[in-house]
This record gives sequence, structure tokens and C-alpha cells, in this order.
Amino acid sequence: MPEPTPRAADAGPRLAQRTLANAIDCTGIGLHSGQRVHMTLSPAPANTGIVFRRTDSGIGIPARYDHVRDTTLSTVIGLSDAPEARVGTIEHVMAALAAAGIDNAIVGVDGPEVPAMDGSAAPFSFLIDCAGHRTLDAPLSVIEVLRPVRARDGEATAALLPANPRGAAFLTLSMDIRFESAAIGRQERTLALTGPAFAAEIAPARTFGFAEELQRLRAAGLARGGSLANAIAVSGDRVLNPGGLRFADEFVRHKLLDAVGDLALAGLPIRGRFIGSRSGHRLNNTLLRTMLADPSCYRIVSAAARPAARPAAVPAERMAAPGMAAAAA
Repeated sequence: MPEPTPRAADAGPRLAQRTLANAIDCTGIGLHSGQRVHMTLSPAPANTGIVFRRTDSGIGIPARYDHVRDTTLSTVIGLSDAPEARVGTIEHVMAALAAAGIDNAIVGVDGPEVPAMDGSAAPFSFLIDCAGHRTLDAPLSVIEVLRPVRARDGEATAALLPANPRGAAFLTLSMDIRFESAAIGRQERTLALTGPAFAAEIAPARTFGFAEELQRLRAAGLARGGSLANAIAVSGDRVLNPGGLRFADEFVRHKLLDAVGDLALAGLPIRGRFIGSRSGHRLNNTLLRTMLADPSCYRIVSAAARPAARPAAVPAERMAAPGMAAAAA
């Protein structure tokens, strides 16, 4: 059995699958359920993928785009034949696993939601670093984007494009957001998805919400575990958290974090470029479903394979029409 290798020792693109070297656990409050949840991250064999296991029922749910059951303020997965066994708010731990290059793991939870921790992915990245990783005797495959795929929901847009052949990372992401609140305004940021870049620039960015909406959300069964300890609260043009922001553009950084987690539900690393404008969980999932429903838009290849020749650029006016639509161009 290969010896565990620290993540910092990696150089160049990964060619083999990885899992955790050791199991590790934590306990926390679910952001939306408000329930206390115990979570364990455990190693898994090659070709397992990431599987969420409800330890209170024994039901396992593969972390895949086609198992997404709800995208209201978080990403929730479940099985159609076991609607009682769902796991919500998986995007932050999925982002941390993807950025760390963990392809196979069992995520055990004894409740309906992943613990919120501090509202960011940093605690999960810390746990993964503590657990270490182990390289498996199995080649890594990637999903290579061959043609532009675009989706729109009103003013929100998202796209997956072929990769820059000179890029060192499998996936590059760009996001811009716009809010009327002066505390947020317009923000944009780009990330080349590597472990160190994610850990330093994106993982610490916390989820956020508006204090004026809290009562309505709780009446709808959401944000019952939300507090200043696990979210940024915005009221009008003010940030209510006593410590302020971790980054001046923490809001768009968190939207990038969410996109990393949502795109990890493809089941394999994506070789391509993601561009989002006001994109959220619902649109990110629509984009994945659209691409993976059309075999002409992608191919599954060895991580060692050279990128395919890029097609000609597609004009922006060919973006899918408003109203939650998607198209391959």
C-alpha cells in the first residue's frame, strides 16, 4: 500500500486517483435544519467517488448532479426511492474535497445536513489536511469540455467552455455578482482551481444572507441554524458581524466556493473554464445536466491526455434565452 503523501508535495497535474489517508470527524449545527450533526470523512477504494452516507439509516447517496433534489439556498442530494434520506448543504465540503484532489471518500452524517461550521469551507479543508491523502493504484479520468455550454435564468448566466491549453489547473472559474446593498455592490473574481489557491483565497469565504429575510426563511424551514458564527449578515448597507469581513470581496469569493462544490457533482474533475454571472446552485446544476446530457459537448479521458483542439468562440448573443434555459453551442 502506498504511503500517505502530504498535499503540499504535489507538483503538476494529478494522474492517479486519491483518497484520504485516515478517517476524521467533526460535529456542528446544520445551517438550515438547526440540528446538531456528526460528520465523518473516511477513505474509500478507487472508483467509489464521493458518497454521502446517512449513518442513521445506512443509506448511501452518490454525490452526483443527477441526485440533486433541491437547490434552495444550498445543494441537497437524495435518492428518488428513498426521499426520507437526503443530505443538504453539501457544497462546502464538496468544494474542499475537490480542491484537495480527493476523488474517493465516504462522508457519513447522522442527520439531514452537513455541519455549517463557520459558514466557509476552511474547516473542511483543515480536516482534509489533517487526515492526509493516499494515492491509489488507479488512473484518474477527467471530463473535458469540448464545446461551449451555456445556461440562463433571468439575469443570471453560467457557461462551461473548453480549457485554456496553457492552463496548469484542470478548472478555471470566473464569477461576478451584483447586489443593491452597498455592503456588496458589484464584485468579480477569477480562480485557477488548485489546492493552495483554494485554501488561501476561497475556502475562508463565508456564506451570507440578509437580516431582513431571516424571519421569512425560518418560516419556510430554512436558516434555522444560521447565526453570526456561521454566516455574514447584511442589513441594508451594513455588515452586522462584529469582526467585519475576511476579504473586501468575500461575497463573490463565497459564490466561487459554491460553484466549485456544485461542479464537483459532475463526478470527475472538469477540464474547462466556468464563467458565472449571478449564478447560484440551481443554475450551476442546470449547466452540468445540460452538458452531460449531450455527448458532443464533452469527453471522458485520462488526466494525462492532451486537451482537444479548441473550437471557434461562440458569440455571446447565442446564450440561451431567459427563463431557466440552457443550450450547447
